[in-house]
Amino acid sequence: MAWHRVCGSDQLGEGQSIEVVFSGNVIAVFRSEGELSAIDGMCAHQGGPLARGRVANGCVTCPWHGWQYDLENGHNAVTCKPMLRTYKVEEHSGSIHVECDD
Repeated sequence: MAWHRVCGSDQLGEGQSIEVVFSGNVIAVFRSEGELSAIDGMCAHQGGPLARGRVANGCVTCPWHGWQYDLENGHNAVTCKPMLRTYKVEEHSGSIHVECDD
């Protein structure tokens, strides 16, 4: 595991998201309610782009078919089953970083 720079802090404002790819991992990074979250960027249902989804109450909703995932643990919001991987995310020195495989 290694830390990867995602973007500058000023490039991810409140309510915004970004999609990044590191070593084949598509990751969606969100800033919502003052918190940063990082989760697999493709919906488990049909691969919808979660970075384009809506975040509310700690969950992201896929823009394609409405599947919802808890940003803290990657569980499906309806079934509570683990479906997506979450990633550690940190902000320091004016940048946002995600920990993922090399």
